Amino acid sequence: MDTSHNTFSKNERLYLNRDIQTLFAQGKSFIAYPLRIVYVMREKAIADSPATSILVSVSKKKFKRAVKRNRVKRLIREAFRLNKKQFNAIAAAKDAQLHIAFIYLKNELPDYSEIEKAILKAQVTLSEKLNGRTDEKVID
Repeated sequence: MDTSHNTFSKNERLYLNRDIQTLFAQGKSFIAYPLRIVYVMREKAIADSPATSILVSVSKKKFKRAVKRNRVKRLIREAFRLNKKQFNAIAAAKDAQLHIAFIYLKNELPDYSEIEKAILKAQVTLSEKLNGRTDEKVID
């Protein structure tokens, strides 16, 4: 995969049911308001697999209209796409694959700067959590 381009392909999306279940069952979480981040480190199974895979969730309780939910999801994916090199660097340092879920918590529609700020804060916090501890384990 060419990492010089800011692309967001299907293999960077977390869509397999077993991966999602593992993420929520064994993952750790923290809040970078207005996002809740759930993450898990996995062994890199395939050489071509991306360093970071993400899942984006916006509650139907908070936004009844799909148009608004999709707008928030697009903003989160775009902010991740433009800043994913930092997340990939974190995963590459551990020589593992990073699965991340971004869950939107706020009741109002955000603007892009608010989401990008939360993504950057999440990147810093995730880096501190993974590099600060030696007891983090990599899941098979």
